[in-house]
Amino acid sequence: MPQLLSDLQRDCYRRDGFLSPVTVMSPPEAAWFRARVEAAEARFGALHYVVKPHLVLQVADELAHWTPMLDAVADILGPDLLLWDATFIIKEPTAKAFVSWHQDLTYWGLESDDPDDVASCWLALSPATIASGCMRMIPGSHRAGRRSHRETQDAANVLSRSQTVEVGEDETFAYTELQPGQMSIHHGWTLHASGPNSSTDRRIGFNLNFVRPRVRQTKHLGDWAMLMRGEDRHGHFRPEPRPVGDFSPEAAALQAAIARLRGEEMSPEMARSLINPLVRWATPLS
Repeated sequence: MPQLLSDLQRDCYRRDGFLSPVTVMSPPEAAWFRARVEAAEARFGALHYVVKPHLVLQVADELAHWTPMLDAVADILGPDLLLWDATFIIKEPTAKAFVSWHQDLTYWGLESDDPDDVASCWLALSPATIASGCMRMIPGSHRAGRRSHRETQDAANVLSRSQTVEVGEDETFAYTELQPGQMSIHHGWTLHASGPNSSTDRRIGFNLNFVRPRVRQTKHLGDWAMLMRGEDRHGHFRPEPRPVGDFSPEAAALQAAIARLRGEEMSPEMARSLINPLVRWATPLS
């Protein structure tokens, strides 16, 4: 596979725990994908934080398999890639929603002998600016490993437990502003957060969590992942199939079963329009 990232970019990722921006598609391509995502919202309901949309939506599957993005991730993680999770993260204009300081790996149950085995991509389909609530990251914070998280009760916090890390005044951060077609890559232990969207446009991003196949799941036994590149010689995850259309009964049933396995809930709109009519296919995972 061709190397997309330069040696300097890879060194920056290892030093800072993130790399931004990385251009992986043109603005017209990003606009085309945005239009298709918004058409899917109009047809199927809200997609914000729906678990694994790449299992049921062709547009999400095509985004997940976007070659330049996978080339960049392979430059970080190597030739064997699993996609453990993905989700659309959408902030509406003038919304109060924010994301507190946190580390991705704290609650995922993913473990490995090498802390560098997990990386996340955030692909912008609309401008992610300071005004629209782009991510901000603390350089080098990944090197200290896990930090203590405090769970709070804040309805505006997008995180499921409103979990937050207390960040010291001496800890500086960098904004990762992105234009449509650009993405950031960050380490599983990098501290990051984002503010509300005070702009007049939607902030639409596609977040993807990649792991090397040797990573193990210790929290949700029987978890699933999709092989994106190379080989899986470990078999720690059950293999996910690519969708053959939008919301086929079998794919919707698998998506719902994985959501149950993780104790996650779909949006009410999505549940009403998709899961309830397909309940006869949603057999429990064995």
